[in-house]
Amino acid sequence: MTLDFIAEALPPMLWAAGNTVWISAVGIALGLVLGVPIAVGCEARRAWALTYVSFFRGVPLLIQLMLAYYALPFLGIDLPAWFAATATLGLCCAAYMAEIIRGGFALVQKGGLEAARLLGLTPRQILLRIRLPIAIQAMRPAVINEAILIVKASSLVSVVGILELTRSSQAIASSTFEPLPAYALCGAIYLAMNLLLTLLARGKAA
Repeated sequence: MTLDFIAEALPPMLWAAGNTVWISAVGIALGLVLGVPIAVGCEARRAWALTYVSFFRGVPLLIQLMLAYYALPFLGIDLPAWFAATATLGLCCAAYMAEIIRGGFALVQKGGLEAARLLGLTPRQILLRIRLPIAIQAMRPAVINEAILIVKASSLVSVVGILELTRSSQAIASSTFEPLPAYALCGAIYLAMNLLLTLLARGKAA
C-alpha cells in the first residue's frame, strides 16, 4: 500500500465512513428505544414480543434488508434505500437490545420493586425510575458490544445500494485493480471506528 494509493483512496472512504456512522447511530438509537417495550413484552410473555425477537434474531440481517427493499414494493410499500436500510438495522438491533435489557431487568432486586409498589409508584414509574436506571448500569458492556456489532453489520446495507464504507472500498478495488490495499484500508477504518467507540464508552463509564 503506497502513500499515493492512500492519498487517493482515503477521502472517498472517509466520506463513506460518515454514512456508515450515521446509519449505525440511527440503527442503535432505534434499537435502544424499541428494545425497552419489547423487553417488557418478553418479560410478560407477550406473543408479539416473543415472535418479534425470534424473527429478527433467527433471520439473517442480509435477508431482512432484501425483504425490506425488494419484497415490500410488491405489497405497495416502496421504501427509499436509506429508510429501508436504517429501519431494518434498527429493527434487528431492537431484538438483541431487548434481550440485553431483559437481562438487566433480572438484576433488579425484588425487594426494591416491592418497596416501590408499597410507596404507590405506578408500573411505568417503576420502569423509568428504578428498573431502567439499574439495568442501564448493568448492561453497558453488552450494549457497547452490540453497538460494535451493528457498526460491522452495517456493511450489509450496501446490497440495497447505500454507498457506505464497504461499498466504497469495493468500488475503489474495482477501479484501481488493487483489492488488497483497498480492503486493508477499509478494515483499518472499521477498526479505528470501533476502537473509538470503545474508548468513548470507557470514558463515560469512568
